Amino acid sequence: MSDQIHELRRAALHWLTETDPLQKVAGVQALATNWRAGLIELDTLAVLETAQPIPGIPDKPELVPPRLVKHRSMVTLEGRAILIHALVHIEFTAINLALDAIWRFAGMPADYYTDWLQVADEEALHFSLLSGHLKTQGHVYGDFPGHASLWEMADKTRFDVLARMALVPRTMEARGLDVVPSLRDKLAQAGDLAAAAIMEIILRDEIGHVAIGNRWYGYLCEARGLEPVATYTRLAQEHAAPVLRGPFNLSARRAAGFSEQELASLAR
Repeated sequence: MSDQIHELRRAALHWLTETDPLQKVAGVQALATNWRAGLIELDTLAVLETAQPIPGIPDKPELVPPRLVKHRSMVTLEGRAILIHALVHIEFTAINLALDAIWRFAGMPADYYTDWLQVADEEALHFSLLSGHLKTQGHVYGDFPGHASLWEMADKTRFDVLARMALVPRTMEARGLDVVPSLRDKLAQAGDLAAAAIMEIILRDEIGHVAIGNRWYGYLCEARGLEPVATYTRLAQEHAAPVLRGPFNLSARRAAGFSEQELASLAR
């Protein structure tokens, strides 16, 4: 039974393979609560395996190429519902990304696993807030198609924690720092003040999540004797990471721990 898993990384793997979104969210939140209460152990060195598909994918939403995802207009209620649904899907994927970072990579310091459990817990909160708001618009998660491009980078970097830290939190998730403020403002202008308030919470938390990625990327570069900026360029090329395009939220990126050298490179 899942409630008998008292080791953090094994529990993270269990909830990663869970296909029911509500069960996943509840399981992650309970795991974080029990971890903070000292009821969960941590084995940093265990090499874990599973025969279950990773991640656990619900029957809905249908996953399609990004170009086939419906246009998200702010003009109509349905258009805003499609936008909120897309954000719910991103948060669902983000829960999986954090859980995968916990179970997959052995041999990291204990703080690494604590950090990513915090991320998983906060992403679960974001999912709950957005999916709850989606219900007020007459829809539930799964009503519209989604895409898997965010998880694809996790799959590409599954063999190396350095590449994972470089290209998921510091690249894919950092894009949220750039786009969330404009989404928040557009939702407010459209009169959806509740959604705008949720986006404010997400922006605050995502700065912390990207900072965690920066922390462990820096740690790993130092441990391996690598120069961070050049190493990032190499990893982005090796794994075909998306080319970063502005405008960039430099203040949020700075707050998340990007160096001035890195911020200057964005303008090139």
